[in-house]
Order: sequence, then C-alpha cells, then structure tokens
Amino acid sequence: MKGRVIQLDRGFPLVRLEQGDELRCQHATSLVKQHTVRATVGDLVDVDMSDDVDYGQIVSVYPRTTQLVRRDPSERELPQVLAANFDLVIVAHTVVDDNIRLLERELVVAYETGAHVAVALTKCDLVSPDERDVAYHLVKNMTAESVPVIPVSVSDSASIDHLRALIPPSSYAVLMGRSGVGKSSLVNELAGTDTQRTADVRAYDGKGRHTTVARSMVSVANGGSIIDMPGVRGLGMWNAEDGINRAFADIVAYAQECRFRDCRHGGEPGCAVRAAVDDGRIPIERLESYIRLRDENEQQTRRSEESKRASARGRRSR
Repeated sequence: MKGRVIQLDRGFPLVRLEQGDELRCQHATSLVKQHTVRATVGDLVDVDMSDDVDYGQIVSVYPRTTQLVRRDPSERELPQVLAANFDLVIVAHTVVDDNIRLLERELVVAYETGAHVAVALTKCDLVSPDERDVAYHLVKNMTAESVPVIPVSVSDSASIDHLRALIPPSSYAVLMGRSGVGKSSLVNELAGTDTQRTADVRAYDGKGRHTTVARSMVSVANGGSIIDMPGVRGLGMWNAEDGINRAFADIVAYAQECRFRDCRHGGEPGCAVRAAVDDGRIPIERLESYIRLRDENEQQTRRSEESKRASARGRRSR
C-alpha cells in the first residue's frame, strides 16, 4: 500500500494511505539493517500491513523531490532530513526578535532545499506600524527579489489570507523557525481550526513558549498542506554551498569582480567585496556572517568526506 508520512513523533511515522486511512508505522527490519533512508514527514512510502498487528511496516521510501536537511545534532558527520517533497519553505521570523544572524542561517538552509522560499514576519500586532516597516525592510534587503516577505498577525485575517495564497490546493509547504516565533498559532489560522497546541506569549518580551513536539502535516483551509515542525535549536548546515550563495547573492555578485578568483575576502589586494564594505554597499556584519557560514560549511564538508574515506577503509580491511 502506498501512502504519505503526515507525522513523525519519537521516530514512529504516521502514514496516510491513498484510500484515506491513517496508520501508525515502524520501519521494516530490512531498512534498519541496511542503514538506508528513514522516512520523514512528507515522504511517499510503501507500507505492508500484517493481519496480526495493529501497525504497519514501511518497506520502501520513494525518491525525494526536495528535502530540508541539517547536520544531525547527535551524529555530527551525518545529515538529518527534517521534511521532504514540498514546494515551498516558509521561514517564520518575529518582529520582536532582532536575531538577524539566525535568520541568515535559516535562509541558507531553506534555499538549499531548491524549493521556493518565503518569509513570514510574525506578531506584527505587538509593534507599531513604523517598527513593523523597519523590520520588513531589514528582512527584505536580506532576501532575493523573488522571495515574498509577508507581515502577518493572527488578528489580521487579510495577512493570513496573503500567506495562505502561497499554498494552493495540491501543494505542500514547510514552516520553519525558532521556538516561540508563533508557528503553531500561524498553522491554526491557516488551517482554520485549532490543530496545534499553543501557549501564551510572555508579557515582558512578546515571545512564545515551545509547544510543538512532533513534526506533522496539517491541511490548509481552501489550500494545500503545511508541515509544522518543533522549533529547531541547532541548525547545523549540511553541504550548503548553493544555499549560502543564494542567501548572500549580493556578496557573490561583488566577488566576481575580485582580482583573484580564489579570493577569500580577508585582506587580499583587489578584493571587490571588501571595497563594497568600505564604501557602505555591504554591511560588515553581513560579510562576517557570510565568511563564518562559508567556513563552517567547508569544515563540515571536509569532515564528511574524511568520515566516508575512513568508513571505506574499514570496509576494505574486513
């Protein structure tokens, strides 16, 4: 039987079968022993069902069209796929949070998926219109022209409709962002019902508390589906060179004018990127973020390759 994983709770997928039934599953022993891909939310899978048990077994996972990947926080040299087979990544960033460095990292991971990207600027009802506009322009200046930045508030139905329009019927979106930015409230508004548990914001800073504990897919009212995820505390990149280049397209464009093709934008002569910083075209903080993320990604890639070579040597020596 074919189905789609709609929830992943403590490693046990919930699969919605093609006929509409929902079935809690575990991975077949053959998948576990072969160390093949494990199913995640959004995956299309084949399921076997035995008459003597009340759960199914996932026996195969179909190839993915897109995937949201981070470095596994428990296994540093392995990737962890958080969601699969989606058309859009919505990065939730609240106007009461000035952590732009985290947003840059989230955009890198979102761009790396190859899907369309949008930013939901949440909790706009907690600030003045002028403060909202400042936050909007700050985020808009960080993103490509094609990336929508949508100020939203759960008390403003028009803003929710604007975001809902990005998730038409038969499409799939992923909602990512740190804990407390209002993802669960946003999902409830998009769904038109309280599907996700929420907690009140803290009065002194307007930040919410972590409530989502499982990755799950929710139907959007008059639209497609959206995958809500727990707030990701650690967002280590995994082979994210393309995502970095897209997130920092302004720096990459200036780098084409550097005197040396392998310029690292440190102190090399003829560096067009440093020249752009010196005359105010690029903020120095943005260049520092680019260099830090580039170096982190290169180090991760080297460690991953070294781990693969070590594993291959171990297999040959047996």
